[in-house]
Amino acid sequence: MGEAIGPMLASAVAVALSPLPLIAVLLILASPRGQANGIAFTIGWLLGLTAVVAAVVAAGIALNPAHTTPTWPSWLKLALGAVLLLLAARQWRERPRPGRVTAPPEWLLSIDRLSTARSAGLALVLVMARPTTLVPAVGGAASIAAAPTGGGGKVVAAAVLVLLGSLGTLVPFAVHLRADDRARHSLGELRAWTATHNAAIMVVVPLLLGAEYLGAAVSGLT
Repeated sequence: MGEAIGPMLASAVAVALSPLPLIAVLLILASPRGQANGIAFTIGWLLGLTAVVAAVVAAGIALNPAHTTPTWPSWLKLALGAVLLLLAARQWRERPRPGRVTAPPEWLLSIDRLSTARSAGLALVLVMARPTTLVPAVGGAASIAAAPTGGGGKVVAAAVLVLLGSLGTLVPFAVHLRADDRARHSLGELRAWTATHNAAIMVVVPLLLGAEYLGAAVSGLT
């Protein structure tokens, strides 16, 4: 089981640190329907991330029925690493310049008016349509699929990936449930910190994970 969990930990952390989902859940929790929409967002996130991870792990098992050492995860990580480095480079070019204010996305401005169903749908979109979340989720699942362990170990590793990758949603929601002034203050500080350091996170995390993927790909292919 350790052979499946170890290689995917960096990917799980990258998913958890994705800034936009974290900002989204913090804004949802601060909205008038915060608790109901927070539950819906959390469920949508868990379902979306589980679907992505399960699909990749199942495909990997199907592609390698003989349980040999496959090469497809290395080729996949080579491509994913290149994508992450390109994302980091684009984010660096588009980083906010001193003295300039960057307008937030329109969907963030209307997040306090979302219904419960749309909150769940937003979580699904942030998992499946945002490269900074989807790419590390696929990379982590590919590491699990390529691991020399049985099906049961891969299922446990996939569950760990989903749990760790969901901490950015689960932790704020757990803090919100305390419903006291200290919890609200903590969430406000986290929201301000994430908004301030969003650009740096969007550069550093893809850069480091992209380098890790490329290193793993070169090692696996040679």
